[in-house]
Amino acid sequence: MTDLVPMSAAPAPVQPGGGVSLTPAPAPRPPANLSRRAKAAIVVRLLLNEGADIPLEDLPEDLQADLTKAMGSMRVVDRDTLQAVAAEFAEEVERIGLSLPGSMAGALDALDGKISAQTAARLRKEAGVKRGGDPWQRIRDMGADKLVPILEEESIEIAAVMLSKLDVAKAAELLGLLPGPRARAITYAVSQTGAVTPEAVERIGLSLASQMDAQPLRAFDNGPVERVGAILNSSTSHTRDDMLAGLEETDEGFATAVRKAIFTFANIPTRIAPRDIPRILRNVEQEDLVTAFAGAPDMGLDTSVEFVLNNMSARMADQLREEVQEAGKQKPAEIEDAMGNIVRAIRDMEASGDLMLITQDDEN
Repeated sequence: MTDLVPMSAAPAPVQPGGGVSLTPAPAPRPPANLSRRAKAAIVVRLLLNEGADIPLEDLPEDLQADLTKAMGSMRVVDRDTLQAVAAEFAEEVERIGLSLPGSMAGALDALDGKISAQTAARLRKEAGVKRGGDPWQRIRDMGADKLVPILEEESIEIAAVMLSKLDVAKAAELLGLLPGPRARAITYAVSQTGAVTPEAVERIGLSLASQMDAQPLRAFDNGPVERVGAILNSSTSHTRDDMLAGLEETDEGFATAVRKAIFTFANIPTRIAPRDIPRILRNVEQEDLVTAFAGAPDMGLDTSVEFVLNNMSARMADQLREEVQEAGKQKPAEIEDAMGNIVRAIRDMEASGDLMLITQDDEN
């Protein structure tokens, strides 16, 4: 098909007496034998010639094929036909007030993130529709916690294809989370993916995305260890010790994992880097420091106090020691509250990414 050139405005009709009629000429109509597919092909070609970026890949494959065939069957379109088709297209667009998806699948895609995940999953199941869009983009948007199990459980070849479709940074991160032999096998398999066809890659993406869609939704964002740890972090020391003792009798492995997730005032020397103490103190009220430090010796927490004092400026440490001596004996409830405020400030910094706590694995 040759390039299409928009026709210039037609001259106004001339009356028999030689004057010019003020009534505009009627808009030309396309030939009656021109199908809607042919009209669509003309409009698309015209828009492409004008440099428009049309997301034709979003159309169903059968419509993409019909459009391509219609365009391939045409050679030359005269200027009158071009103008008539363009005018009809513009008129139809102007009459449209609102465009809706027209299907349950389209509606669910349009409302993705606007309705609850539980409702969306139930409606998809009832209607028998799957999530649309590029499956690989959805896989790229998933976190490492969801992608690592796929790399561990799928075949080496499938894992190699998935790794090749991910961003370089995420692929490197996932390799670092896999056992050495598995990571090396997948890395080598990537070198064997040169002959994989686009159709095979698309099928793999659809299969992996379907597996993720089929997984049941979780009622909680965090795991049980994190939830129990957060609860015990906010509990008093007596309640926390009693609960941990009970957990150890019931499930020692779970209790050990919870202990690692808990951060208390006693954990300050072992889980905070000395260089981070000054930044933490900027987020803690002086009154809480004085109260907590004054009551720490009676609770056997001298080590935490000395760790903090030894990693702050000497002038501030001496001033704080003087205030602690002047404060005298504190009430147990006030000590618990002050220590809780200090721990909460540390936890808030960790949650916002301003602080990295040392774990047992880091120490090893």
